[in-house]
Amino acid sequence: MPHEIEPLGMGPSAAFTSQIVLPQAWDEVIVTLADYQALRAIKQELVDFEGVLRSWNDSGYGACSGGWAGIKCVKGQVIAIQLPWKGLGGRISEKIGQLQALRKLSLHDNVLAGAVPWSLGFLPSLRGVYLFNNRLSGSIPPSIGNCRKLLALDLSNNSLSGIIPSSVANSTRLYRLNLSFNSFLGPIPGSLTRLPSLTIFDLQHNNLSGAIPDSWGTTGNYSYLLQVLTLDHNLLSGPIPSSLSKLGFLQKLSLCHNQVSGTIPSELGRLFELQNLDLSDNAINGSIPASFANLSSLVSLNLEGNKLENQIPDAIDRLQNLSVLNLKGNRLEGNIPPAIGNISGINILDLSQNDFTGEIPVSFGLLANLTAFNVSYNNLSGVVPSVLSKKFNASSFVGNLQLCGYSTSTPCPSPHPLILPPAPAEAPKHHHRKLSTKDIILIAAGVLLALLLLFCCILICCLMRKRSSSKGKNGKADNAGKTQKGVPVSRAEEEAGGQMGGKLVHFDGPFIFTADDLLCATAEIMGKSTYGTAYKATLEDGNQVAVKRLREKTTKGQREFEAEAAALGKIRHPNLLALRAYYLGPKGEKLLVFDYMPKGSLASFLHARGPETTIDWPTRMKSAMGVARGLIHLHSQEKMVHGNLTSSNILLDEQNNPHIADFGLSKLMTSAANINVVATAGTLGYRAPELSKLKDANTKTDVYSLGVIILELLTGKSPGEATNGMDLPQWVASIVKEEWTNEVFDLELIRDTPNIGDELLNTLKLALHCVDPSPAARPEVQQILQQLEEIKPDLAASSSDDRAPVQSASDE
Repeated sequence: MPHEIEPLGMGPSAAFTSQIVLPQAWDEVIVTLADYQALRAIKQELVDFEGVLRSWNDSGYGACSGGWAGIKCVKGQVIAIQLPWKGLGGRISEKIGQLQALRKLSLHDNVLAGAVPWSLGFLPSLRGVYLFNNRLSGSIPPSIGNCRKLLALDLSNNSLSGIIPSSVANSTRLYRLNLSFNSFLGPIPGSLTRLPSLTIFDLQHNNLSGAIPDSWGTTGNYSYLLQVLTLDHNLLSGPIPSSLSKLGFLQKLSLCHNQVSGTIPSELGRLFELQNLDLSDNAINGSIPASFANLSSLVSLNLEGNKLENQIPDAIDRLQNLSVLNLKGNRLEGNIPPAIGNISGINILDLSQNDFTGEIPVSFGLLANLTAFNVSYNNLSGVVPSVLSKKFNASSFVGNLQLCGYSTSTPCPSPHPLILPPAPAEAPKHHHRKLSTKDIILIAAGVLLALLLLFCCILICCLMRKRSSSKGKNGKADNAGKTQKGVPVSRAEEEAGGQMGGKLVHFDGPFIFTADDLLCATAEIMGKSTYGTAYKATLEDGNQVAVKRLREKTTKGQREFEAEAAALGKIRHPNLLALRAYYLGPKGEKLLVFDYMPKGSLASFLHARGPETTIDWPTRMKSAMGVARGLIHLHSQEKMVHGNLTSSNILLDEQNNPHIADFGLSKLMTSAANINVVATAGTLGYRAPELSKLKDANTKTDVYSLGVIILELLTGKSPGEATNGMDLPQWVASIVKEEWTNEVFDLELIRDTPNIGDELLNTLKLALHCVDPSPAARPEVQQILQQLEEIKPDLAASSSDDRAPVQSASDE
């Protein structure tokens, strides 16, 4: 039924009213006059750069039947204005207060200026205000507290100033308050700390001052739901409130880059759900509370740049979920607890610029996931564990005058010969003579001479073996043409396994090596997977290769293995990791040799970097396009499905070009081993839902995995970490559904939103298309690449060389 409008009387407005009231056959609902006039006033004060509001016609027809962009109505009254990402400028008219039924105002990610309308406080049904990522100025109108049904207020990333009105707390249903990245002044209203429904409270990057209120969760018998509290990058001072311990659901607490002082309350050890605690760059003193050992959910602990003293609690190894531990720039002392080496999942460990003494615990060498490590500028002594000295450069250890063995310029002194004192005579009949100093020197000289002779014998044997090996290689080079070191190999070549036995088969590659070179190379473990263990091998001539040692019991028999490996050795594409050789050992061991990628995996590139390292949008899109191109080649040219595509097996070269690894390895493995690989992919969050029934991967399951990787690039989140019980695609979909799209993207990308907003949004839509639960609804990889290139055409043009056909070994 149309909403009735009373006549306004004589004059032009009366004629206008009769036009609005008359129903049309195609117009199911008529917009009320008051709402129509408000919308017209709103349009007049907006600057429509992209012509989005052309559908807002002068007659009002279609406003409530889907004809007007971004408008939703109920019974002729406007309940929602949703126009994000539309390039709108100008101001938001105060006439918006006439839309008495308005529930949702979503104008985020535009270029709106001016003030937040005071008249928003006249809207009794208002539930959500999303004006983030604009250029709004002025202050928050205190009238906003009249909106008692308000659930979400997000004004982040604008130019707002003034104080935060305490009347905002009158909206007692508020569960999301984000005022970050503005210029607000003054204290944090204590009334906001007592909102029982508040889940996200974000005031970071403002100019707030004064003490942090100590009244969290102290009113009534409510169960306070706050999960995220970010007050960092302000001018807040005073102590850390102990009442924060009453926030039993808190998952993230960030107070960094303020002027907070005093000690850390031991009560914070009650925050059993806390995952991220950042108190860095303040003036906090005292000790690290022993109660922190109770924070079993903690993933990241950052206390850098304070004045903390005394020792690290010995029970810190109870934090078994800890991934980041940063204690840099404090006054901590004593020995470094070896118990830290029991936290197997730790990725980043920074203990630099403290007063630690003693040795680096040997247990640190067992931390296989460690990607960033620093103990520089302490008072440490002794020998650096060899695993750490090989994995990290000298900057991780400098400033410890008594520490040695971490570089060629800091060698450890050779141990002195052990000289035992003569045993006392047991009976007179032995007549042992006490050794003089001269005797001891002669004995020591004799021992050293014997060791020198033994070393010379070993050296002569090695030279003879090397000469023999060199002759064999030269002879083979004369017969085959070009197989000396440093000369590219042009076709598959087979050679004996050298003195170790076995068989080495080469494919085309940048250099050649013998089986003895490979087996005697210096090896460093890079990681383990269900296929086997990966090593970085440094050959005698300094060249580096990646070697994957497959698990013997999971591979096929030798004949099938060789046939499949020969086929994989012919596959060449700029975005696929090339198999350069394989080795079959006499005891059944199987080694695959690949190009070494110095930048590591895309997973570590995204998730294990330091806070000072940023990854811009073009670099992320470059990765997405490169992976898509590699998959296209696999699907169309090689008729092959990857089946285990994750960011961990996408490797980056010096220019950050992605190379897909582990493709085709399923052909080398038994069926039981491949089932285990698919199951592992599921635990990491990349497996398509239908694989639990199909068992066998296909091109659409690869597309799903690619979609997850694109979401990973957009959000900066690891798919293996569930958020609120949801996997990454489910979490992103839920956020988008609630019109919080801004919260999806990595903060590094959000800061550049005015320039890349549309690109981010379109890429997000594409990624969600790829992870559609229905395989039939997912696009083909060729379509994905085409859309990525349309989103970022400048990057697509610069990557044209990568798409040039590459000659495979079989073509020669």
